[in-house]
Amino acid sequence: MTNHLFQSLDEILAQHSVNPLTLNPHKTLITSFVELENLITAITTDQEIIVALRDSLELIIYAQVQNFPENIFWDFDFMVGSMVRQALVADEGAVSFLKSFGHKMVLLIELFGIKKEIRFRYVHDFIYGFDWARWVKKEPQSRSHSEPFSLVFLDNLLIKGEKLVKHINYGQVTSYNLGNTGYRNPFDFSREPEDEHLLLTSLAKEKLIPVEAWNWDISPVWNQPFQEMRQQLALKLNIQPQKHS
Repeated sequence: MTNHLFQSLDEILAQHSVNPLTLNPHKTLITSFVELENLITAITTDQEIIVALRDSLELIIYAQVQNFPENIFWDFDFMVGSMVRQALVADEGAVSFLKSFGHKMVLLIELFGIKKEIRFRYVHDFIYGFDWARWVKKEPQSRSHSEPFSLVFLDNLLIKGEKLVKHINYGQVTSYNLGNTGYRNPFDFSREPEDEHLLLTSLAKEKLIPVEAWNWDISPVWNQPFQEMRQQLALKLNIQPQKHS
């Protein structure tokens, strides 16, 4: 058994000066990838799968630090658990699934990050399931069986992102205008780092996060009015409306 194959993943975050905060109300820092490796090897000892998982995660982490340098919360537990669970039952085989997953994730991160037209500041809405819960809610009968990191949902986000880029390029975007921060914010309230930190930690304490991504194995929740509750809590916390340039 290779010893701490995943240590290199923790080192990528350190090299990019990431302060790896968790949204877990009982901790400050994320579960390390070395710790996650122990959970993985308890499920599978297949070296080929473990190496493919590590390789895909390396691509995802590099993409995230480069395209979302101001991201605040970095929980990976649920996503890694989901990758393992899906890989072990994938029709195309575990290694093929993990390669495909890594490829789609990198495309998504690049599409929505600071290097392309969309320019979102954080991956929080994706990683913590707000995007997924909204998607499921539109067609619960057909979508509630697709988990937050299913390829079906990743494909949906890629299509949505490509459409958004077209609308931006044609000047047809109203709710996603670039604020004076240089980032797009589709919400009414400020998402400056101190506001984002306050709102998300408050939501986590109130258990108003669709995907508690700091947990390896949880049941994601879609059937609560997460968007409305987020708006209400932003008001209650006196987070200011976002400023438009």
